[in-house]
Amino acid sequence: MSGLCRSIHSDLLQKNIIDFSLHPPKGKCNTRLYVVSNGISLSSRCLVFRCYATTESLHVGGTTRGSQASPVASGSDKSQRKHLGGDLEMQLEELFSEIKSMIRMGNKGDAVDLLEANYEAVREEVIAGGKTIEEAATLDVIALGYMAIGDLKMVESVLNMMDEIVHDLRDDEPLLDSILTHMGSMHSALGRFENSMLSYKRALEITERNHATKAIDIYHRAISILESNMGAESKELAVPLNALGNLLMEEGKAEDAGTAFLRIIGIYTKLYGKDDERVGMAMCSLASAKCAKGKIMFFVFLSHIYMSTDFGDAEAAIDLYRNALQVLEQSESMNLDDSLLEKIRVDLAELLHVVGRATEGRKLLEECLSIVKKYKGEEDPSFVTHLTNLATSYSRSKNYAEAERLLRSSLRILKKTVGPDDPSITFAMLQLAVTLYNLKQDEEAEQMALEVLRIREKAFGDASLPVGEALECLICIQKRVGRDDGEMLELLKRNLSIQEKAFGHESEQVIETLKKIVFYMDKMGIKDQKFPFQRRLSSLRNKFKQQVQY
Repeated sequence: MSGLCRSIHSDLLQKNIIDFSLHPPKGKCNTRLYVVSNGISLSSRCLVFRCYATTESLHVGGTTRGSQASPVASGSDKSQRKHLGGDLEMQLEELFSEIKSMIRMGNKGDAVDLLEANYEAVREEVIAGGKTIEEAATLDVIALGYMAIGDLKMVESVLNMMDEIVHDLRDDEPLLDSILTHMGSMHSALGRFENSMLSYKRALEITERNHATKAIDIYHRAISILESNMGAESKELAVPLNALGNLLMEEGKAEDAGTAFLRIIGIYTKLYGKDDERVGMAMCSLASAKCAKGKIMFFVFLSHIYMSTDFGDAEAAIDLYRNALQVLEQSESMNLDDSLLEKIRVDLAELLHVVGRATEGRKLLEECLSIVKKYKGEEDPSFVTHLTNLATSYSRSKNYAEAERLLRSSLRILKKTVGPDDPSITFAMLQLAVTLYNLKQDEEAEQMALEVLRIREKAFGDASLPVGEALECLICIQKRVGRDDGEMLELLKRNLSIQEKAFGHESEQVIETLKKIVFYMDKMGIKDQKFPFQRRLSSLRNKFKQQVQY
């Protein structure tokens, strides 16, 4: 236990949940009771702790029960934390230290009494509506204590309550990443691997966001220092500005990123002229920011395109991409078949498709195909990529016959170069299955989708996202073919499980699949099984409706 936690939480707990009152020993009893108090005056003193734990270290003098979890590291930089009540924070540390001491001395019964008293106190708070970070932090300590004792049933009960609380907590709550990391470790020890993965994933996202925020501040500071010492138009500013812009793009702050890239364009234009390749590169970065700012996105499913865009930003991005291409293609240091130029052409082609200028976009894709064929040959992997992109373009324009021809050419090359069972072949195969579906060639489309499913199951596993993508296509095809409703329902349930794991239990993909499941259960008359799915679907619909209203 000495290696478990140097302490439990850092900079934690504003509100009062538990007042530690030391009761003198009576007889052989050596139990401290920690009871609820409503009037604690918390000091402003805050401590910084880091906790490193494994499920193995939660046990003293014996073997661990249940599965072993991966090592846990928690705690983020102090500057990223809100400072909370130091007294309660120290009390929680004292509680955990007391539990460790009791177990080490063999007083397991006293440790259980101590945990039970605190669990009941917090449970009453939760029932009364107290579902804040303070309750979560206290339950975290209690769960770790029960894990140390080996009472996995109580660990499960405490974790269930914690799941309910942390679900509605904001990600910027102090030490939430630490609590989630502990939860991930304990869920794993109980064999609840899906819950464990979700906890770890959210903890990682919070940690990444905290580090990104700190990095952005450091970049701004570096830029300010350089401006003070070298001037606002120094070429030395380009490196931190570019790094800052890229980071801001990752954080979804496209407008701020665009400001950084625009400054780079201004600096390079003044220093080297508007036709310099460095200006072209900066233009590409600014174009990407314009696309992100306009929220340009599209989803192709069978023959439908769902699109949302700000066309003003899109047109500006198109002009930037075209100017960048012109500058870079004329550069003496860049070949026509350079991979960077290839990427810019594809990005621009995709953008042109999004704004409805498919003919211009296809012209660029044909140019890519022609360049690759000339410089690299038809067996180069990028040649097949451009064939498939061109086929996708024709599909969007509902020219399915031409799309079919190009996709069959892609498959012939792939089967010759990588083999018939290589997973890389399945993208073109799935595209062909969709195209055949649109050409009403359902039987071949179904066989193609089944083959994709087989290859991907073997390559990625039965519950992988690539398998889910193949299932999605197969379900649509088999629905029109009229396959058995029971078989369709099983495929949908399987796809639901994959989507929950990949996108989360409240994702749009999950909602759409739930609708289909409820439809088939209604059709088959299995109302008893339908009710849980229907209730969950209604709950998610209401939640999304409220989010839209706000």
